[in-house]
Amino acid sequence: MKNLLTLVFLHFGNKKLSNWFWYPNQKILISKGSFVVKSFVMKIKAIGLVSGGLDSMIATKLMLDLGIDVNLVIFSSPFFHGKLVGKESIDFMGLKATVIELKDDYFDIIKNPEYGYGSGANPCIDCKIYMFKEAAKIMEQKKASFIFTGEVLNQRPFSQTKNFMQLIEKKAGLKGRILRPLSAKLLEPTIPEIEGIVDREKLLGISGRQRKQQLALAESLGIVGFSQPAGGCLLTDPIYAKKLKELFSKRPDSTIDDAELIKHGRVFWHNDVIIVIGRNKDENKILSMLAKKDDFIIYPKNVPGPFCVVRGKKIENESLDYAKRQLLFYTKKGAPQFKVIRVGNENDQHQEF
Repeated sequence: MKNLLTLVFLHFGNKKLSNWFWYPNQKILISKGSFVVKSFVMKIKAIGLVSGGLDSMIATKLMLDLGIDVNLVIFSSPFFHGKLVGKESIDFMGLKATVIELKDDYFDIIKNPEYGYGSGANPCIDCKIYMFKEAAKIMEQKKASFIFTGEVLNQRPFSQTKNFMQLIEKKAGLKGRILRPLSAKLLEPTIPEIEGIVDREKLLGISGRQRKQQLALAESLGIVGFSQPAGGCLLTDPIYAKKLKELFSKRPDSTIDDAELIKHGRVFWHNDVIIVIGRNKDENKILSMLAKKDDFIIYPKNVPGPFCVVRGKKIENESLDYAKRQLLFYTKKGAPQFKVIRVGNENDQHQEF
């Protein structure tokens, strides 16, 4: 049964009355007596924040089954869904999900979170507040009624408890507008439930980290093609979190591009200059693509060996010499002769030293 928003015009004699009526049970008014009723039907819109996993798929399927017109959004960054960076959209359950790439304003929140970090460098509460604020903008643009997610109550200790969910809604300016279909029956009714847009009885009451209920639901709802939970957000990784916090300490003005760079290879520092050396052929290739204007790239030109990117505001010869010494240690064959190039932009030639 579809939820319908019907605009009804009542004509009586020379009088004309106009009102909005909600019809969650899909009963359409018909002509009666001397009233002439005309109805215009419009499906209710909602913004779905999806991650690509099973919980998001179940939440989306529940909304579709309730007749909601879903507009899907997935966020990408160097820390999660990194393979989606640069894409405009992806296919999700046969629907188009718009990809929104998070950039330096988001990275500033990671550097200075109001509510602190979790186990690593993951500011989960601040992160969700930011994402919901972005989703609120889309909700307004699309003239949607609410936002839904695949979040499950108590699945994550830092951001998915009832108190933190309420805090996030308040800080995002979305009190009552965030529907979590998988746990809705354990939470306070949202505005779409209260107004009859969404039938609360058809929502779920799942809590905790166990996934037995979701797997059973996937089978009953005919959901296939989902992946098992993987590593999730890189910010929770202790090794990467240590690298990132060192970046914040040595380069307070660092950017999200710097955070991407230190993901790939061995990281060294010479004062406030970052030196990253590839550990294998794949990392060498990635580093060569990540090098940007005014970076230096160094690699052995006469023997096989690693690729190095040197990045800093002011890169002196001492930093380049230090980078060469590190490269020499990891170049296992022969007596390497190093090629040193300062990267230019599209209109500027690279400079070889």
